[in-house]
Amino acid sequence: MQVEPHRSELAAMVDETMEFPIVREIARVEELATIELIRRARQEYLNALPIAAAIVTEQLDGTVEILGNEQFQVLDAISGAIPIRPGATLPLVEREPVQTALADFLRGSARAHEFAWQDGEGVGGRHFVVRFGRLAAYEDGTRRCVLSLIDRTAEVENERSLRAEMTHDSLTGLPNRVAFNEAVESVLEADAGMAGHAVLVVDLTRFSRINESMGSIAGDELIITVARRMIASLRAGDLLARIGGDEFAILLKLADGPGDALHAARRIQATMTAPFRISDLEIRIDCAIGCALVSDQIGGAEDLVRNAQFALKRAKGSGRVEVYQPGEVSKARHRFSLETELRRAIESDSLTLAFQPLVNLQTNKVAGFEALARWEHEALGLISPTEFIPVAEESGLIVPLGRWALETALATLARWDAEHGAPLPIHVGVNVSAIQLARDDVSSAVENALRRSGLRGDRLTLELTESAIVQDPERATRTLQGLKGLDAKIAMDDFGTGYSSLAYLQRLPIDILKIDRSFVTGMLGDRDSVAIVRAVLGLADALGMDTTAEGVETIELAHTLSALGCGCGQGFYFARPLSAGEALPYWRSRSA
Repeated sequence: MQVEPHRSELAAMVDETMEFPIVREIARVEELATIELIRRARQEYLNALPIAAAIVTEQLDGTVEILGNEQFQVLDAISGAIPIRPGATLPLVEREPVQTALADFLRGSARAHEFAWQDGEGVGGRHFVVRFGRLAAYEDGTRRCVLSLIDRTAEVENERSLRAEMTHDSLTGLPNRVAFNEAVESVLEADAGMAGHAVLVVDLTRFSRINESMGSIAGDELIITVARRMIASLRAGDLLARIGGDEFAILLKLADGPGDALHAARRIQATMTAPFRISDLEIRIDCAIGCALVSDQIGGAEDLVRNAQFALKRAKGSGRVEVYQPGEVSKARHRFSLETELRRAIESDSLTLAFQPLVNLQTNKVAGFEALARWEHEALGLISPTEFIPVAEESGLIVPLGRWALETALATLARWDAEHGAPLPIHVGVNVSAIQLARDDVSSAVENALRRSGLRGDRLTLELTESAIVQDPERATRTLQGLKGLDAKIAMDDFGTGYSSLAYLQRLPIDILKIDRSFVTGMLGDRDSVAIVRAVLGLADALGMDTTAEGVETIELAHTLSALGCGCGQGFYFARPLSAGEALPYWRSRSA
């Protein structure tokens, strides 16, 4: 029976065997073969990865060995072959900050580490995500890790290109509103409350007309030329952006205080004095400019730009450079709130009409009433027409408001007839806004209202301002002719304050001229006012028109106007606007 040798005996036999050189050589070859197999296995594993990766080993003597896959080797070779900056020919792992981060990771205890690395600047720069993953150390303490490089260059360049498209105007190449707001936000963070910067908003006049009449290509050419001129007028450090179709914004640094903003605005206006050559035409373009200063009351870039746009709105009306005044935003918010409340009031029929008498100055009897909208809010109380009518015109609510006034006035007159037992020898006047005339089919609205009330057209007078006629003479002519076909009378309100010409008065079917109160109230102490009133009365007589004087507040005015031949008077001397229930008794009192 063969007895197996003891374990210690086997160890002794191996030790004795290793004394022979041939055996040691065989063992060394086998060890190298094993190491090579392991290396090949690691290499094959690394090559299978879809990213550049390498196994980094730091030997005990401090030397670093790198086993990289094919992608890592190619990336390392390409980066080193193009020396676009100092140190570019170094291997990737010997460049900063990779080298320092790798050394810290190998000597630390973290399981993984990741950071972004930009290798080089400008066009030749590369962008990577560098990741370290710890591997188990050898028994002798040799440290190892997996290094991977994810190339994000294409992604970063695409993002950069996309951002450039998102933050710049494609036509002029200027920053757009997004980029401008970012620049303003940066200034606000550094300059809050110091008033060291200002924003100008510039709007081109007549641009829409040029765009419509000459085409979008001509419009684009004009915008580009304007941008070039404005850039030439600015100082170094000022930022110009295009924030709208024909609207530009400028961020200014105020070196010498707020006056710098006005100086810049004047320079911009000066650049517009020379005509712009578009195709074979030379066109003059003006601009309106609004300004807002940085202050500690500004909530952000949008607030600052909006403030400048509020000032711009005033500049369009005044023709001057306007600076934002605190409180304008609150007023605008109040107007929007008023718009909401007015819409609800119209829908719920919460408005009322007051009726101001029109008194015949020769007979002293009531010839008619002018219907005036009144609004008494539950919380705000009585709101003046001078406050809510502009809101209605701006928001478009003037159309339903005008129709309501027309329907209500005629229905009230029909009710008075019924109470009196016969048609009254009076008419009712209803105001028609320029906005209503432009947006609504006034003739159809009047026809329907007359049919529902059962009244004849000659019981209705429609009062239009001069501006309503001048804005669109052709439309106004068609509308007035349609109204005359319904036998309605037409009165030109506030005559003398607008832009009427004799041609309009001669061509349009106008029945009554209403002399504005600005000429009437001061005529007893002003020869010029008397002359104007006398001239209007003479003109009306020559054209076969009746006249009504507004603002008659004293008996002396009433007698003077009567002596001059004025037909009717309207004002506090006769009566303030009356409710529907008070108007009929008032007519009876003056007809007795």
